[in-house]
Amino acid sequence: MIKVAYCNVKDIDFEKAYDLLPQERKEKMDNFIFDRDKKLSAGAYLLAKKMLEDEGKDEPIIESIKNGKPYISNYEDTYFNISHSGKIVACAISEREVGIDVEIKDPTIDLKISKNFFYNSEYENIRSSDEKVDEFFKYWVLKESYMKYTGLGFELDTDKFEIIIDEDNDEIKVKNMLDDLKENDEKVKFSYFDLGRYKLAVCSEYKVDECIEYNIEDIL
Repeated sequence: MIKVAYCNVKDIDFEKAYDLLPQERKEKMDNFIFDRDKKLSAGAYLLAKKMLEDEGKDEPIIESIKNGKPYISNYEDTYFNISHSGKIVACAISEREVGIDVEIKDPTIDLKISKNFFYNSEYENIRSSDEKVDEFFKYWVLKESYMKYTGLGFELDTDKFEIIIDEDNDEIKVKNMLDDLKENDEKVKFSYFDLGRYKLAVCSEYKVDECIEYNIEDIL
């Protein structure tokens, strides 16, 4: 089982959202300076909570850290991951490990970043693409979703694994340079969604066919 969704939280009623958060989350958000960050943090938590409850996981207890990832301490057979960018929050829930990343497409991005931090073939594909910015962010979300899936996050160097996009067969694979991750290459599956100004990718052991859009009213 896997479910993926996103929500635009631009117009979220922050006071109402804040009241729905557990104390630990409130204390974390109280340290944020910008309202935008507070809205994103609250929205991401509430979207995850709503998705879990829709799957019968009532009153999930979300702990802060497990191998660098948040986890649900009272449902050990359920995994989730969240991401946010711009005005969008996104969440994936599954019965297996899962990683998700969403990014707003920034047309001013310095594409040289991909030469310094991406695998060489990824950089070459971006450089030769007719839509270089789109291609850059496609690789970006795919790579980060994998890094989050492994639980290593940015402890995993971005140039130590290669994302292989096979457009003809509509298939995306990963190839690792690290021996302790190579054995999982075959079971890893990627799903990619173009949401206009936003790009979203999911990494898990399942392929995802649908990315559901939630409204603010759905999560409050």
